[in-house]
Amino acid sequence: MWLLRNNVVDENKRYKIASRITWITIILNLVLAVGKIIIGFISNSSAILADGIHTVSDIGSSVGIVIGFFIAKKPEDEEHQYGHEKAETIAAFLLSLMLIAVGVKMGISSLKLMLCQTAKVPTVIAIWAAAISIVIKELQFRMVMNVGKKIDSKALIADAWHHRSDALSSIAALLGVVGARMGYPLLDPLAGLVVSIIVVKVGVEFFIHGYNELMDVSIEESKLYEISRNLMKNTDIRNINDIKARKHGSKVYVDIKVCVDPNITVYMGHSIAEKVEEEVKRSLKNVKDVMVHVNPCSNHEEMNCLTCKNKTSKYVNKENKR
Repeated sequence: MWLLRNNVVDENKRYKIASRITWITIILNLVLAVGKIIIGFISNSSAILADGIHTVSDIGSSVGIVIGFFIAKKPEDEEHQYGHEKAETIAAFLLSLMLIAVGVKMGISSLKLMLCQTAKVPTVIAIWAAAISIVIKELQFRMVMNVGKKIDSKALIADAWHHRSDALSSIAALLGVVGARMGYPLLDPLAGLVVSIIVVKVGVEFFIHGYNELMDVSIEESKLYEISRNLMKNTDIRNINDIKARKHGSKVYVDIKVCVDPNITVYMGHSIAEKVEEEVKRSLKNVKDVMVHVNPCSNHEEMNCLTCKNKTSKYVNKENKR
């Protein structure tokens, strides 16, 4: 893709690429939203109208991502000594609440049309609006997903799935319009209700994801097992007492406690800690900082971790203990 002509070598370039692809989707969604809302009104289609409102929410979420990237790329300062990467997470969390609210409102409107039986038969232009929307949203999904994976951006990947959910809602709208024109007018508001459920579902997923990251959710356990397994290959490390990792926006912080021979020098202990940090950064992407605590082996008489009462990380297999 033309956006990725060169390899991403620094965070500024990464954020620049992410912002560029997001602005492209904002412009496309703006055209789509205006078109679908206007056509929804003139074609008497509540499903197309609801789909247009859903696309407006896409614009809001994309703008939030751009703002999040702008703040997240700022360096550390005196008041934010761990950086600003969580700005992406905060933006996504707030936008998830907006999505849920929009979805609920759309659902209530569709239910009112169904219960009052005031649904009208949409005109044929609504079919074209839904079909064009499906094609454009699927192209957006593939474009944003491709960039998101290449620059390893969870925010862009989530935004890509948001575009895919919009494509699915357009399919529901298309089915509703076709059904209504075939003599089942209630299918149109029913499709609008389905769209609202999709919007709420996406909003809840974003909410859960944002909440977990704001609460310093850990990385996948499989990665912690892999790090521990690789570290235990170093004969200078007798055991791993503890290992923790937490997400901080697009970055990861890792804390490790390793057990070593108590008779080594401070210089040797520092050298071991540096090797631990290098191994962690080799095993994981986007690691911002690794805090290594070097513990002297308390069972120094036997020097056998299998009989030591000190804590051992659950990510260390028994057969790997010295």
